[in-house]
Amino acid sequence: MIDCKSKKSVGVGMAGVVCASLAFALPAEAAFKSNRPAEEKRTFVSEAVEKTISTVKARIADPELAWMFENCYPNTLDTTVDYEVIDGKPDTFIITGDIDAMWLRDSTAQVWPYMPLITEDAKLKDLVKGLINRQAKCVNLDPYANAFYKDMTRESHWASDKPSPIDGVHERKWEIDSLCYVVRLANEYYQITGDTSVFDDEFNAAMHNIVKTLRTEQRRGGTLDSPYRFARETERMTDAPVHNGVGRPIRPVGLICSQFRPSDDATVLSFLIPSNLFAVQSLRQLANIYSSEMNDKAFAKECSDFADEVDAAIKKWGIVKHLNYGKIYAYEVDGYGNSLFIDDANVPSLLSLGYLGVHEPDDRLYKRTRAFLLSDDNPWYNKGTAAEGAGSPHTGPGSIWPMGIILRAMTSEDPAEISHCLHMLKTTHAGTGFMHESFQKDNPAEYSRDWFAWANTLFGELIIKVYHEHPELLKNADI
Repeated sequence: MIDCKSKKSVGVGMAGVVCASLAFALPAEAAFKSNRPAEEKRTFVSEAVEKTISTVKARIADPELAWMFENCYPNTLDTTVDYEVIDGKPDTFIITGDIDAMWLRDSTAQVWPYMPLITEDAKLKDLVKGLINRQAKCVNLDPYANAFYKDMTRESHWASDKPSPIDGVHERKWEIDSLCYVVRLANEYYQITGDTSVFDDEFNAAMHNIVKTLRTEQRRGGTLDSPYRFARETERMTDAPVHNGVGRPIRPVGLICSQFRPSDDATVLSFLIPSNLFAVQSLRQLANIYSSEMNDKAFAKECSDFADEVDAAIKKWGIVKHLNYGKIYAYEVDGYGNSLFIDDANVPSLLSLGYLGVHEPDDRLYKRTRAFLLSDDNPWYNKGTAAEGAGSPHTGPGSIWPMGIILRAMTSEDPAEISHCLHMLKTTHAGTGFMHESFQKDNPAEYSRDWFAWANTLFGELIIKVYHEHPELLKNADI
């Protein structure tokens, strides 16, 4: 994620909405012409992805929804990929969209919907392999950084931050999830392909750096027991942790500090529970890789024991009794008994735990937590005349994130709820045919970010999930 872009003007946006509404009076081929770049201008082309688009689109009866799927699902490949072979190894750099930097989180999430296809398309497989290689380089350059440049000699846009990021680093916001996404991608690639060639010396060094950094950020000696600091001259309170980048006091209880959320906003309380849960999952994945393939039983045990420790701490400190919902996950805690009951639309969020595989959707703890998240008791769940959904302090009060609506559908077992989410997504894209970072709850034409590849591709992933699990929903000609 990046700093919010300026909002689109209502006048221009509303023109798009009007055009979209008039489109139903035109032949489908004229009303919903593809917004994809011409094939020769696309940054990467996958035959398996193109085949999937054709197959799924043909089963979507609603012409606007079909058009949106065609635009969004391939958006990462169409617009964000820089692939080459460096020193005999695939190397893939994927920008987030409207900034030419690569976020560890976003880049994994952007290719995730294509993972089921990598055994069908050798080029696509090499793209993912190249991203694993590039992410390992990034982690070894600076494990505390969240976003990087392809040119590792380039000075940071945020050079005025204190301390100043080293060359090659775009931004140095410490987020647990950035490192977890690196593990998530490598593990999924390995599970699908069985290819262990990515587990080379660079990868091994990166994984040890990840575990070392997570260990350090347990801050066993207290709040100040970390080399990490972050300060920025800014008008946004959420751009840096308080107390000159140290954050609010924590009591060491086995949880891992994260000074920033996946939204790139500073945490209020440093123990971010969804990211700690994500870390438990990642450490268990590493334990399996190092036990099964790397022949390093000692490191595998270290990862497994670490996961058990954090998991136990989450159960003790991260599950808190809410006044109206009983025992649910808090979003953030501090080890002193203080907790914050909110959620943020970005991933990992509490809502996304069912999507990430941390919890099954029918798990009682998750269901209680989800009920809170989708209620008026969650201060960042917004309801307006245009839609309802999770927002974020990153975009301020009254904002709804399409990503939050998508994740609600992805974690639902109720076809009516999924259909409702699809309807909201269809009616809030402001005539653009793409997802945005956020929009105002009463006016979708007031939105942030024209080009947000992760949200676009995630929408495509949702449609494919519906195609496989609830195909009857796609038969509705006006969803």
